[in-house]
Amino acid sequence: MRRLGFRARLFIILSLFAALPGLVLTVVWLGTFTQVLPVLGGTEAWERTAATGEVALATARRYALTPTEIAALDAHEQELASSLTQATRLRYLASRAVPVAGVLALLLLGLIVLGASRVAGHLSRQLSRPLDELVGWTENIARGEPLPETPPRRGAPEFAILRARMRDMARDLAAGRERELEVERLRAFRETTRHIAHELKNPLTPIRFAVARLRRDAPESLAEPVEVLDVESARLERMARDFSTFGRLLEGPPAPVDVAELVRYASRSVVPPEVSLHVEIQPGLPMVAGHHDALARALSNVLLNALDACMHSAEHGREPRIAVVASVQPLRGRAGVLIEVTDSGSGIPPEVLEHIWEPYVTTKPTGTGLGLAIVRQVTAAHDGRVHAESMPDGGTRVAMHLPAHVNQPT
Repeated sequence: MRRLGFRARLFIILSLFAALPGLVLTVVWLGTFTQVLPVLGGTEAWERTAATGEVALATARRYALTPTEIAALDAHEQELASSLTQATRLRYLASRAVPVAGVLALLLLGLIVLGASRVAGHLSRQLSRPLDELVGWTENIARGEPLPETPPRRGAPEFAILRARMRDMARDLAAGRERELEVERLRAFRETTRHIAHELKNPLTPIRFAVARLRRDAPESLAEPVEVLDVESARLERMARDFSTFGRLLEGPPAPVDVAELVRYASRSVVPPEVSLHVEIQPGLPMVAGHHDALARALSNVLLNALDACMHSAEHGREPRIAVVASVQPLRGRAGVLIEVTDSGSGIPPEVLEHIWEPYVTTKPTGTGLGLAIVRQVTAAHDGRVHAESMPDGGTRVAMHLPAHVNQPT
């Protein structure tokens, strides 16, 4: 037997909840009316009173009575006759009123049932439609599918709150799944880069020693090949260092990091004097719980990319400028710190912008493609976000958003 749906069950329960009491009250009222109305008429009592009154009157008239007494007896006899007539009429009306009352009771019961069914239907729709929608949303969430962007169904205001909370939960779950996939992918990349760094470092050490010896002992005719060997081996060494950095997890426990000081130091150490540098730090900037060296390395990588973009645009006549702004910005409903680095370069094409955070993606001839990948890895390890966009008037803005340290000093 097919089970009734929630809406049908709710409709039946609400209808019975309203109709059954109405039916009971109607039956009780009709039975009471049928039994009590004839009793209230008192027809039988009045008939007995009239019969005994006639006997009493007949007995009284046998005696010699004064005109006043005779008039009193006649008045009493008329009163008895009138009361008996009224009782007879009431009995007649009672006999006809009971069926009429029954019909009225049934009509009233029908109105109650009709009203109850309408109210039950309305309430069942108001409750079942939003619940059916939310049940469908749970299926979407379980399958990892996005929630449909449909107009909200009518219902109680509490359902609107529940919909909003479920959408927030679905977004958080989707973000959690993305972070988990990102962690797994980065873990695989780290294992690969760690292996590559190890394989590169082993032969690089004797190669670098051999190149240094050749620079001292090789004849002048071999100076150019030796220079090529030195430059290329140095590039391989930097690549191995980048691979090693990318493949190494954050070391040690996290500690409070002074972001203001971090921004000042990284900006001064990376940006040369010939590049216009603007550093703006909001007063009262909170600390970040994390790893100072990793955050410094990530910010330095962003600044180095900005510097390369500025120097490249300077070759085309644009003034090289870098702006670094650190401000307080909430992150996922809690306190956070936003670090923005904006350069005056030519920007990044849209088809490249969406891939710049992936390992081994680079537009530089000598780049390894790990600089921004390290930035994303460090930011994600600190439960933060990183974002890049090309500005309308040229240049690129990279934003690192980090959660603030929970226990801030008072």
